[in-house]
Amino acid sequence: MDEPSVEAFDVPALEAARDELQDRTGELYLEFLRRDSLSCGLYVLEPGADDPQGPHQEDEVYVVLAGRARLTVAGRDQPVGPGSVVFVARTLPHRFSDVTERLSVLVFFAPAESG
Repeated sequence: MDEPSVEAFDVPALEAARDELQDRTGELYLEFLRRDSLSCGLYVLEPGADDPQGPHQEDEVYVVLAGRARLTVAGRDQPVGPGSVVFVARTLPHRFSDVTERLSVLVFFAPAESG
C-alpha cells in the first residue's frame, strides 16, 4: 500500500492526543509521523519535570512551540523557549532541565527513530 504523499497535522489536536497517551501510559512523547527517512513527534514536559531521555542513534531537530527550559547538549547549556530550533547530532548526550513553563516541542528524527 502506498503511503500518502501529503499529510497535515493540527498542533492542538496533537497536544490533546499526547496528553491522553500520557494519562493512559505515562509516555511523554507522541510519534505522529513515521517514514524510513524521518519520524516526527510531540514531546511535552511539565514544569519541574525530569527529562528521562538519553542519546539517540539518529540526528534530531527540536522546535520549541511553547514553554521555557534549558537544554544541555554534550555539556553545553542554553535556554530554549517558543521559536527555538536546536539541532542535536546523533549519539550526543542531551536533556532538558529547569522547565519553568509547560514545554511543548516538535521533534524530528532523521532517519526515523529506531527505538
